[in-house]
Amino acid sequence: MMEDFDEIYEEEEEEDEERAAEEQLLKYAPDPVVVRGSGHVTVFGLSNKFESEFPSALTGKVAPEEYKASINRVNGCLKKTLPVNVRWLLCGCLCCCCTLGFSLWPVICLSKRTRRSMEKLLEWENSRLYHKLCLHWRLSRRKCDTNNMMEYVILIEFLPKIPIFRPD
Repeated sequence: MMEDFDEIYEEEEEEDEERAAEEQLLKYAPDPVVVRGSGHVTVFGLSNKFESEFPSALTGKVAPEEYKASINRVNGCLKKTLPVNVRWLLCGCLCCCCTLGFSLWPVICLSKRTRRSMEKLLEWENSRLYHKLCLHWRLSRRKCDTNNMMEYVILIEFLPKIPIFRPD
């Protein structure tokens, strides 16, 4: 019985060492690029549009055309889903007193679904192109600069280039 416990402990130790090595590599990576929402409608922190202007920090890392195409795909996904969320939010707010708040559940579920579809799209973009360029796109929740509200932004993180050792 005790032998099994030791084996689990050793595996956890190895995972901790790997995690520490990853964190050490990420310390030297540049700060991530933050792409903020630029739309005029925001539902539960998710804007209806992201800024399509090419960030200067990505110069030499990715082509401006590829960046713009990715942002257009993200904005297309939002364009399909957020209008429905807004309608449900308005209906939910109108009926909130009568339903004791239960009328807001559909819009909460729809906003989660929108975030999941965005995350899946960003995963597809990463596997298709950005991981090959040592970049990683992800949806992240951050505090707004102007107030205490939370907003969703796209973080473009720089992945460290890990050398591949090949035995001779």
